[in-house]
Amino acid sequence: MAVVEEPSLVLLNGPKSVYEAALEAIDSNQSMKALLLAARSEKKLHYDEVYSGNGEWKLLPAFDCPGDPFRCLVAGTGLTHKNSALNRQAMHAAEGTKPTDSIIMYEWGVENGFPAPGEIGVQPEWFYKGNGSVLRAHGETLEVPPFGDDGGEEPEIAGIYIVGPDGTPRRIGFATGNEFSDHVMEKKNYLYLAPSKLRQCAIGPELVIGGDFRDIKGHVQVSAGGHVKWSADVRTGEQNMAHSLENLEYHHFKYPGHRLPLQAHVHFFGADAFSFGSKLLLENDDLMTVHWEEMGRALQNRLSLSNEAEQLTPVSRL
Repeated sequence: MAVVEEPSLVLLNGPKSVYEAALEAIDSNQSMKALLLAARSEKKLHYDEVYSGNGEWKLLPAFDCPGDPFRCLVAGTGLTHKNSALNRQAMHAAEGTKPTDSIIMYEWGVENGFPAPGEIGVQPEWFYKGNGSVLRAHGETLEVPPFGDDGGEEPEIAGIYIVGPDGTPRRIGFATGNEFSDHVMEKKNYLYLAPSKLRQCAIGPELVIGGDFRDIKGHVQVSAGGHVKWSADVRTGEQNMAHSLENLEYHHFKYPGHRLPLQAHVHFFGADAFSFGSKLLLENDDLMTVHWEEMGRALQNRLSLSNEAEQLTPVSRL
């Protein structure tokens, strides 16, 4: 583990992962910030060298559950941003027809996604991406599997959580995310949304402890060979969404199965724009870049298209 002190990474003594540090902070009744600052060592690394992937040290996902991916639940919330809802509308609406369920659900959020204190707001769309094995780090490829139709970036911020020994969910902070989904599959029929989300995703390179989620500006682009194929300015945070953070967190953690002691959670909060909405299909080796202000360095991942044919997965009898 390391703390970012540009242009260096300061290695830490003690905890070997954010997950381990979070549990230690709970056990010792102190803040994560205080625990991490107290654990700083004298050893520093050049961040540029690590970030570029050219050195001995490699970046890992900004958060996971080391050694036990089944303990980490990766999920997300959709239709939280207007542009996302409009892109879904364009995917599934026939010309001249009434609004789709996507637009209707987004409007529900506009009407009742910011409930008064002590009240419960409308439930957002929710999706499952997988366990911790789907998480990738800055610099790693995101793969379109043989059974996939497409792969495309979704520039988001992910909330990072751990459930304490007493069953109380605790937010550690936020990380830049590329939620990465199969939009071609989803466009075939909106009921294919669930399998279109069962893909790898990336978070990092940094995790912001605490953090402000009110109004965050960002930029996303897809490039190849140094040429920018598509780009957009994006915004997220409560001021740009149809739901409050508190409402999104309540509807995720209201389920007892999401409050299991020592469980880790990576939860994506939705995208403001993505290249598929501009009719761009990503190609092999395209570079996806997501950058949010005040969230550390940009997250970059290349696309890898499988060249293998889809094959049946055998299931044997006991």
